[in-house]
Amino acid sequence: MSAAYLEAYRSGRLEEKIRRSLRWLKRCTLCPRFCKVDRIAGERGYCRTPRQAVVASYGPHFGEEKPLVGRRGSGTIFFSHCNLYCIFCQNYDISHGGEGTAVSAKELAGIMVHLQQQGCHNINLVTPSHVIAQILEALPLAVELGLHVPLVYNCGGYERASALKLLDGVVDIYMPDFKFWDAEAARELCDAPDYPERARTAIREMHRQVGDLQLDASGIAKRGLLVRHLVMPNGLSGTASVVQFISREISRNTYLNVMDQYHACGQALGRPHLGRRITHQEFEEALDAAEQAGLWRLDERHRHWINLEF
Repeated sequence: MSAAYLEAYRSGRLEEKIRRSLRWLKRCTLCPRFCKVDRIAGERGYCRTPRQAVVASYGPHFGEEKPLVGRRGSGTIFFSHCNLYCIFCQNYDISHGGEGTAVSAKELAGIMVHLQQQGCHNINLVTPSHVIAQILEALPLAVELGLHVPLVYNCGGYERASALKLLDGVVDIYMPDFKFWDAEAARELCDAPDYPERARTAIREMHRQVGDLQLDASGIAKRGLLVRHLVMPNGLSGTASVVQFISREISRNTYLNVMDQYHACGQALGRPHLGRRITHQEFEEALDAAEQAGLWRLDERHRHWINLEF
């Protein structure tokens, strides 16, 4: 199974997608914030990212889901800034602080190929929603340098379905978060009360494009949807409703990573309902909810049991 973007490149569809995405960037509506700033001219909207993408770091990553990591790691590229700015973000310096270096399309293509040359099983684009146009712009250059491994779109779930259509036939693996079921929780924690509905719509579109996660004979992901859900203290993430939605409206075969590594960062520090780790019981209840919903492809890489004193 070859990477989807190779056919898009050969057919000329990739060039058309680049032209369309750059038109969107001129009056930016790539994400649900609808800033309508001219990023081509260097204006900055909610994501604070102008014409060029900003890269915080890149390299082989061995802390991702098992089907992405394999033996040689996932080739992660961490983009700076974000369209969500969750107050508890565990990459706070990158997302809120904007640490990183602006890169041209040629430089971004070179990073992708470098990760492939290091043996990485895929190119894992972390927090890419606000730099869709820049990623598309880099891909033809990367293909011409020999890029051929799957492309992973690793996002927070706050997407416009119409923007995701720009990636149809380009992205091989979608890996969205589904962070919150409740609109008020989303309002408090990322100033996005429309997050739950946007995430539901986005995940439906992602699954339409790529289907359930497909693995090769070695257990390495080649195409499909992988969903992440971070369990938060005091039920803030609405786990039971999230897993019921995935099971009933997406697929019972959805590969799901129920994550237990929440810890207070950034503006969450000192907040009574956010300032602690989750308990062993909270995580067990989340796993039970997923299993009761009929979801069976649960990633086990992050299941380290929590036994904390408060």
